[in-house]
Amino acid sequence: MGGALVRVQLVEGGRLPAYAEGIRRVYAEVFSAPPWHEEPAAAALYVERLAADAVRPGFTAALATDGDTVGGFATAWTTPDTFPSDRSYGHVAEALGPDRVRDWLCGGLEVDELAVAPEARRTGLGAALLSAATESAPDGRCWLLTSVHAGATMRFYRRAGWHQVPVPVPGKAGLVVLLGPRHPAARP
Repeated sequence: MGGALVRVQLVEGGRLPAYAEGIRRVYAEVFSAPPWHEEPAAAALYVERLAADAVRPGFTAALATDGDTVGGFATAWTTPDTFPSDRSYGHVAEALGPDRVRDWLCGGLEVDELAVAPEARRTGLGAALLSAATESAPDGRCWLLTSVHAGATMRFYRRAGWHQVPVPVPGKAGLVVLLGPRHPAARP
């Protein structure tokens, strides 16, 4: 990100296609690296999936831009009252049990992706994106999944005040649930 002022803004789902190439580039740079090791084609698939995600209830997207260059993004949506079972959701439900899923996650804001271009890291951009994407979380109830194998990511979320639920999510990815700093279940 050049010397210009970086702007973090919320962007409606219908406006995301204008930023698709920048989002694809940042996604590829971030998630092809360890510990994720995704194939470059996964970035194009993510951009395609983003169009469907943008119509989810409560969808929010925050973008960091420097002129026309995307330096990072965060997406989130409201977790449905009927907790999904696809993707990693089934493993999360197994780990937390139905009561915690209902009380902690359903109706809360689920952070799906947060990515910052390597050249824009350590600038506060990730924290600004996360804050923008989660500021509308109902009663502070926001959550996300990440991998314990992503050491820098785990340290980032801890510094941002997120709390790890001390229950491992089954599966090889080493996933953990993190609750946002204002989440009622994360308060001491």
